[in-house]
Amino acid sequence: MVHVVLDAMGGDNAPEEIVKGALSALSDSESIKITLCGRQQDIKDALTGKDYPSDRLFIENAEEVISTEEAPVMAIRRKKDSSIVKGLALVKEKKADAFVSAGSSGAILVGGQLIVGRIRGVERPPLAPLIPSTTEKGVSLIIDCGANVDARSSHLVQFAKMGSIYMEHVIGVKNPKVAIVNIGAEEEKGNMLVKETFPLLKNCPDINFIGSIEAREIPNGGADVIVCEAFVGNVILKMYEGVGKMMLKTIKEALMSSFTGKLGGLLIKPSLKGVMKTFDATEYGGAPLLGLNGLVVKVHGNATSKEISNAIKQCETFKTQNISQRIADRIIIKDE
Repeated sequence: MVHVVLDAMGGDNAPEEIVKGALSALSDSESIKITLCGRQQDIKDALTGKDYPSDRLFIENAEEVISTEEAPVMAIRRKKDSSIVKGLALVKEKKADAFVSAGSSGAILVGGQLIVGRIRGVERPPLAPLIPSTTEKGVSLIIDCGANVDARSSHLVQFAKMGSIYMEHVIGVKNPKVAIVNIGAEEEKGNMLVKETFPLLKNCPDINFIGSIEAREIPNGGADVIVCEAFVGNVILKMYEGVGKMMLKTIKEALMSSFTGKLGGLLIKPSLKGVMKTFDATEYGGAPLLGLNGLVVKVHGNATSKEISNAIKQCETFKTQNISQRIADRIIIKDE
């Protein structure tokens, strides 16, 4: 049984969509149990009239909420009765396997490190979301996308190791291809960080390093694990999401602009649904904060029940594959 703590107060659509996502995950898998952490009365109101397995759904009362406008470190230290702090504490105390939240990114990143704690030997925990690509599995992992904007070369090497473990054991990619984001394919190109990191990755026996990758090759499946520091990764991720939405909107407008277009739209609708699903971020769940002593997953602030449900199910795979221990074994043995 996998026990997931869900921040019921985090995000734009809390608690209704959060609760809906929890109930969907419980319905899809009998090996999941969930604790909804947040204001008890608000959660009970959202559960009113809904059927759910009472032996697998629990409520942990937390009266405070950390907003996105608050300074993360100060909020974590002062708001001990918040859904984020209490939820992370349950993971730290081994009373739960994972924590999922659509709340303040900064508070989740800070709380993950201060409360759950880093695996011994891990220098910086990175956020690692899946993005659509033409690789064999249809997704690539971009690491880091928002946790460490001033990373060092040693951090990026650890990101590559952790990303490889995740792709191999969670996504099922054998010997995943690792590449570092660069402005050209040549080894001598790049900024100081890339130039320092490239030879370290090249000489790392733990990973299948294939060299540099330009941003335009990422959607084409140039690599399974895309390594970069958080500023670059976040820009790539947001650009990805923006282009995906723009393309779908443009296609829809073109099909609806004429009778012929509408007729053609009916014919290609089944295929188009598959394409739209590929670009739908909710299909991939959340971004795990790798390298911690427990699983912490960040989902979009405007997450719907579908994304919440997929993120919860993502935690199930993470636990069954024992990802945290695999990372600990690799980092401690190789880096000490």
